[in-house]
Amino acid sequence: MTPGARIAAAIEVLEDIEARKRPAADALRDWGLTHRFAGSKDRAAIASLVFDTERNRASAAFLMGNETPRAIILGTLRQARHMDAGAIALLCSGEGYAPPPLNAEEAERLAKGDLSGAPSFAAGDFPQWLEPSLAAVFEENLVAEMSALAMRAPVDLRVNTLKAAREKVLASLAHLHPAPTPYSPLGIRLPLAPDGRGPALSAEPAYVKGLAEVQDEGSQLAAILSLAKPGEQVLDLCAGAGGKTLALAAQMRNKGQIHASDRDGARLMRSFARLERAGVRNVQLHPPRGNSDVLAALAGRCDLVFVDAPCTGTGTWRRNPDAKWRMRPGALAVRIAEQDQALEEAARFVKPRGRILYATCSVLREENEDRLAAFLAAHPEFKSLPVPEMTEMAGLKGLERFQSRFGFGLRLTPLTSGTDGFFIAMLVRS
Repeated sequence: MTPGARIAAAIEVLEDIEARKRPAADALRDWGLTHRFAGSKDRAAIASLVFDTERNRASAAFLMGNETPRAIILGTLRQARHMDAGAIALLCSGEGYAPPPLNAEEAERLAKGDLSGAPSFAAGDFPQWLEPSLAAVFEENLVAEMSALAMRAPVDLRVNTLKAAREKVLASLAHLHPAPTPYSPLGIRLPLAPDGRGPALSAEPAYVKGLAEVQDEGSQLAAILSLAKPGEQVLDLCAGAGGKTLALAAQMRNKGQIHASDRDGARLMRSFARLERAGVRNVQLHPPRGNSDVLAALAGRCDLVFVDAPCTGTGTWRRNPDAKWRMRPGALAVRIAEQDQALEEAARFVKPRGRILYATCSVLREENEDRLAAFLAAHPEFKSLPVPEMTEMAGLKGLERFQSRFGFGLRLTPLTSGTDGFFIAMLVRS
């Protein structure tokens, strides 16, 4: 495919996304199935442009004065790909499968347009309806924080200390130009290719053999800050596909017991293969079974309950840029109710002097500090562990500067810490 044909294909994919209100990955997959002439490099280039457009949708629309798929693709070529009007015009020749030529207004905006006077939601590329919540957290840094969340994210790996040290994995991946993560002592950061693609980890022996797992540095820090120790009884209450379960097992050196549970039983059971590859032996999976209380035996017995609470995922917009445009106002209220329920459930299992590690991949105060404030008001037997004490006990110096100014926990963002957006706090039972 020619570069112009790839742009036309990206426009076609965006039209499908908007018409059917579906995830970008689904639309790209279906496009590939119906256009089998497109090679792997073509599909990768089209996907890269589609995701860059989702990252820059609002600013591109403002630049072009139009929200059509064609307009935001053209705006993205200018905003994210830094192409000038002449280069874009050459790609839109109208010949073969290339898009039709630029009209006068498009050419004018691509040549002279900028973001001067753009409202915050356009300059920062986020949904307008979320501006009050985001501004309450970031204030004058709103556009800078949101712009960082609109950038491409690197690939972070967590070294599996059950099998290897970080130095060994760094050496085995040297051809990928890895670097140690700045805060997690277990992390490795891999750069992206110029087209935005990450490395093919399925071809890397270190990954295939379970020496490393894909995990954002913020998520790694949450596991370390949980203070999970060998011999403890731990409940991973919202375990999902097991990413943090694996990190906790390595931290506990396969000693003690981790009970992993999730309301999505199918997703939970997919962690079997990951556990086996990582050499983890101290995990029991507890999928839901109708109305049965599958965790009843753990009530009041756990040293640690890890709550990676269901959330809006606003902190993961670098990796899931189309998700921010599919999010609707009602989703926040649903997630808040689920978070309150998760904390109430966690309290049931914590033994005296036990602890709850509460984490979300959200940057919204409503899902983080406000939830803890409501929980602590209803549960005076719990106290929030001060951030300096939590980071010192975990041996993670330097994180104190990310302490939330709203009373509880740590708030990480791409702009401040280079991680995904993450919130981490510890509650201790008296």
